Amino acid sequence: MAKLIITDAEGATRDFPLSKERVSIGRHPDNDISLNDKAVSGKHAVIITILRDSFLEDLNSTNGTQVNGKAVAKHPLSSGDTISIGRNVLKYQGDAVAADEDDFEKTMILRPSQMGAAFESQVNKAVASAPGQEAAPGGKPLVGKLRVASGANMGKELELTKALTTIGRPGVQVAAITRRADGYYIVHVGGGSGGQHPLVNGLEIDAQARKLNNGDIIDLVGTKMSFILG
Repeated sequence: MAKLIITDAEGATRDFPLSKERVSIGRHPDNDISLNDKAVSGKHAVIITILRDSFLEDLNSTNGTQVNGKAVAKHPLSSGDTISIGRNVLKYQGDAVAADEDDFEKTMILRPSQMGAAFESQVNKAVASAPGQEAAPGGKPLVGKLRVASGANMGKELELTKALTTIGRPGVQVAAITRRADGYYIVHVGGGSGGQHPLVNGLEIDAQARKLNNGDIIDLVGTKMSFILG
């Protein structure tokens, strides 16, 4: 089970297991984690845990919330992340079993809860997904998939069965792959300011959706993936 190792403003340390789906953090005593610190808002932040994944969300606090020294509004937590709230430090320790597993899906496949309403709206504007799917000669639908071609996760595969799959890392580089009647398309939908767009076969994709062909190599946040259709 994931947990927080909390060091308060006085230097006292305690463990808090993330056994509930929603854990509230703030100065008021009715929070699950109550922090006696005037720099902490009454209702400061929450941590949502779904199965083995935990997400931190700041509740429009006065002084903000930081993860690893950077201010965040919403943030998917990874084992070892350090959360700063006022003068308190909360170190996130992920589930031991999950930490040993392949982290490709945890770092590359984005859930709606990780992106927020504003980012989802951006995705929806960038990608106009039509119903239907490409069919093989025998009438069987063709399903595309991504196969990791570099790094520690080489060989890991992800089937693209949904109408829309969003991949990447928020604030760094994000792309969406949409399944349309005539095949699969990839489009750049976000990332760091001035950041490079994802590459397909070594070339940056532009603002328009690009159709993927069998064998195309996608380079996203330093991970190379081959697109396979069949």
